[in-house]
Amino acid sequence: MYINYPKNWPQTASEAVALQQELRSQVVLTDQIGPVNHVAGVDVGFEEDGTVTRAAVVVLTFPELQLVESSLARKPTTFPYIPGLLSFREIPALLEALEQLQTNPDLILVDGMGIAHPRRLGIASHLGILIDKPTIGVGKSLLVGKYEMPAMEKGSWEPLIHKQETIGAVLRTRDKINPLFISTGHKVSLPTAIDYVMRCTTKYRLPETTRLAHNLASRKK
Repeated sequence: MYINYPKNWPQTASEAVALQQELRSQVVLTDQIGPVNHVAGVDVGFEEDGTVTRAAVVVLTFPELQLVESSLARKPTTFPYIPGLLSFREIPALLEALEQLQTNPDLILVDGMGIAHPRRLGIASHLGILIDKPTIGVGKSLLVGKYEMPAMEKGSWEPLIHKQETIGAVLRTRDKINPLFISTGHKVSLPTAIDYVMRCTTKYRLPETTRLAHNLASRKK
């Protein structure tokens, strides 16, 4: 996959927030997604007390969800841990992991938020803009917003609301299991995002893309 690396990368929190405010207008909230034959999952872990960023990417066939490729990249961590600015800490290594791929995925599920973010630019949206790919945010915990708890049945969901705007969905991917927080990343509408997350989910809470990427990023088999 060809990656157009950003020429300048923020070094401070104020620079990062300014860039988020600039990029948020570039997020596409409607479907601009063609046929999906391969889906990818990305996740990031850390080594050596957080000084090394470990980025993982897995590519699966769709709809069969068979693993066809994976990649890992390690880079020195150059941005501090600041809630709401995690993409600036994690994306540099993710871009290197994506560049290693031989298979070009049609859709990427990102462990983290899309527009379900205080400035509407979580890591899924940020990454989608940088690589010009459809992305979906798959969050395991709430970052911002309010919601009603969805029904206990698999596939049930409720809107995630922040400042009177629907920024995502609280989705039950398995019966009686804690829900996930799904949001548009880039070039995918919320209904389409929900549909693909459910179609990528088998017997676990997490979709296979996210589960396998998480395992690789955290060194689990």
